[in-house]
Amino acid sequence: MEISARNQLNGKVTNIELGAVMANIKIEVNEPNIITAVITKESAERLGLKEGDDVAAIIKSTEVIIGK
Repeated sequence: MEISARNQLNGKVTNIELGAVMANIKIEVNEPNIITAVITKESAERLGLKEGDDVAAIIKSTEVIIGK
């Protein structure tokens, strides 16, 4: 499946909780083991990022879409 979204993490469904309207799907993520973040140059400079830095990758999104 090809889609334009870049924040894709492949995994395996480990639990499904079905409600009246919504479903909670637990996905165990194994790969990729590298996440690419696209941020502004200003943000990179403000953070003083350099190779070897320990950082947290935070994915901001209003929803998670599952593809199969």
